[in-house]
Amino acid sequence: MRQKPQLSFWQIWNMSFGFLGIQFGFALQNGNVSRIFETLGAKIDEIPILWIAAPVTGLIIQPIIGYMSDKTWGKLGRRRPYFLTGAILASIALFIMPNSPLLWIAAGMLWIMDASINVSMEPFRAFVGDMLSDEQRTKGFAMQSFFIGIGAFVASWLPYIFTNILKIPNTAAEGIIPLSVKYSFYAGGGVFILAVLWTVIKTKEYSPDELLEFENTKKSDNKHITTRQKTDYKNFISKFIKSGGIWTIAGLITGFIIYQFQLEKELYILSGGIFGFGIIQLLSAFLIKKDKTKNGLISIITDLFQLPKTMIQLAFVQFFSWFALFAMWIYSTSAVTSHIYHTSDTQSQIYNDAADWVSGMFGYYNLFAAAFAFIIPVIAKYTNRKITHMLSLIAGGVGLASFYIIKDPAMLIWSMVGIGIAWASILSMPYAILTGALPQNKMGVYMGIFNFFIVIPQILAASILGFLTKHLFNEQAIYAIVLGGISMIFAAILTLFVTDK
Repeated sequence: MRQKPQLSFWQIWNMSFGFLGIQFGFALQNGNVSRIFETLGAKIDEIPILWIAAPVTGLIIQPIIGYMSDKTWGKLGRRRPYFLTGAILASIALFIMPNSPLLWIAAGMLWIMDASINVSMEPFRAFVGDMLSDEQRTKGFAMQSFFIGIGAFVASWLPYIFTNILKIPNTAAEGIIPLSVKYSFYAGGGVFILAVLWTVIKTKEYSPDELLEFENTKKSDNKHITTRQKTDYKNFISKFIKSGGIWTIAGLITGFIIYQFQLEKELYILSGGIFGFGIIQLLSAFLIKKDKTKNGLISIITDLFQLPKTMIQLAFVQFFSWFALFAMWIYSTSAVTSHIYHTSDTQSQIYNDAADWVSGMFGYYNLFAAAFAFIIPVIAKYTNRKITHMLSLIAGGVGLASFYIIKDPAMLIWSMVGIGIAWASILSMPYAILTGALPQNKMGVYMGIFNFFIVIPQILAASILGFLTKHLFNEQAIYAIVLGGISMIFAAILTLFVTDK
């Protein structure tokens, strides 16, 4: 038996480099898609529902890709085939997205682009668990945070660079995406595929036999780790029938209330999600009863009901952290243009200058995240991972809430410092804590399931933020940002209750 070897700085660098390209895709998406939607005629309360593609695709794609990559081994290895496939598809989508002639086409392209990015991204999380020992995983995820920060910083500033340095116009006729945005997406597509190719070429994965040997060594060295018994699927039949029935009925009742009181149509997403989860459980019970258990659905749903304690605790922290982030991504453009620049005219120069500044702000918080990524392991060493994450989330919550009191756009840089600190920690600390509590042979599927607690709050945000903005916030997007700040501070408090061995 043997332990995983300690990898060098440059080995960790190479295995993480692909995240540079992935974040080019995400940053361009987060910083410009709301702008594209508004340019193509979307109203302020319609933007959240148009964004629903991103979390829904993540909810579906990531556990499936995680399950598949756990069971894959070929010439390219275990995770690398998915890096490459997703990168090719995402790069194509980045070229097409800014050329969407109609709003519904742009919404559809967001769906395709986000699904492709998720195919690349999910295996990268499991990749760190595969390749690095427990002692190096904090460094590994911090390195990913560094590349995410650098990639997002450059990508977020691309529209500004094309407009102010290369003199490409950032305005266009009504319903036309400006050339500066189009060229930014083209550049992002090229970087995405090249960065992922670097990781695919420069990294060699451990074989399944080697991973099994490492896992056995870990268990023998750590007596508190117990091997999970083979799942007896028959025990889940009654549980799935009971729980599935409750969720299905709850979904139907929620949908009836929305219909009866003529509430916003996006709330049907919430009722549909509740109903769908119930149906999945009932379907699982039926398949188990028929002894059809050798499929991904049964494996994923039973693992979902057997989550490690640490993963359950982290789920609540992730929920409120990502609700806050999604509120920021959806509403920053509208909040800054209306609350600070006092305009909502998408054809005006001041609106497009403000939108460029929002994209630039996203770049700044990612730059600060890249810098803080190297400080995270040091703080964790002298305190612990929980305290590090708690303090980081508080900084992010204060940064978001400060949008409300800032009048000078330049002062938003200080808000971005806090958000950047939180972002760096969100991308590293939860995963560093989690991987130590997961079995090696299910690293991919559990990372996919963990993504549920990232995308469910995003789906909830897309379902209710439009409703709240219209009816409670008087169509003032700034209050959605403040709500996000409160949510992130609450996540910080919950971090104290996480078990981290």
